[in-house]
Amino acid sequence: MDTLINVPNYPKEDTKMCADALKQAGGGPVATGLVAAAKLGTETEYIGVLADDAGGSFLIKDFRKYGVKTDNIEVFSGYRSFTSIIWLSAKTTSRTCVFDRGNLPQLKLNENQSKAVAEADLLMIDGNEMSGAIEAAKLAAKNGTKVLYDAGGLYDNVENLLPYADILIPSEEFALGITGVKKAEDAAKKLYERYNPDVVVITQGKKGGILYDGTRLTAYPAFSVKVADSNGAGDVFHGAFAAGYLKGYDFLKCCYFASAVSAIKCTGVGARESVPDFETVKDFLKENGYEL
Repeated sequence: MDTLINVPNYPKEDTKMCADALKQAGGGPVATGLVAAAKLGTETEYIGVLADDAGGSFLIKDFRKYGVKTDNIEVFSGYRSFTSIIWLSAKTTSRTCVFDRGNLPQLKLNENQSKAVAEADLLMIDGNEMSGAIEAAKLAAKNGTKVLYDAGGLYDNVENLLPYADILIPSEEFALGITGVKKAEDAAKKLYERYNPDVVVITQGKKGGILYDGTRLTAYPAFSVKVADSNGAGDVFHGAFAAGYLKGYDFLKCCYFASAVSAIKCTGVGARESVPDFETVKDFLKENGYEL
């Protein structure tokens, strides 16, 4: 659960400042990505563990509000949910996040959760539940479920998850860090050669990003918009990419589609509530010279 605090600018240490606004919102890479996919017309479900505290209760209600199924969430008593405090600076249009991971037990797939993975068209994972993600990715591989990995952080044991990614979408920071090279283009090629996914898509924030499919490198743009809240833009990109893929788009079209969804999201406050519907994205792309 994110607490978003809008401030004119980041305050100096040991001072006080009046916030412009404060609100609570659901967060997390896969969780927010699933909401984005749901709002774009995709059937989605979250598999994970939550506490029965205020944060956990809020998150379940938030999923349901956006149409994400919650039947395969395990709820535990006496634990603390993952929460974040996020400052949004009007001056720099950037965000600063301080988080508490909570103390929930690790996800271990039960029978119903395993069945959901096996029957899915696409499994979206991140590194926050590494052992559960690896277990689910192995199960997906056995059952023909494609795996999209939102690779944002260099988590422990990540090398054991990467070989199962069919659609590998790392941040530039992750890509350079895991490969040890200095250029994103070289990192994309190295990740493809090392882990053999269907595609590597490196996200580069305001610069857009790079797609590599084993044949050629292709750049895709970041669309220019007036930014109100950049928090969760990457999470939304991954969810929109998943939605585009399930609509049958090729990988490059998925990049343009996801980039547009992420840009529109940044014009509103709140990573989830600001995700547009499909028709809005279609119109936005047409206005920017790109037809779906």
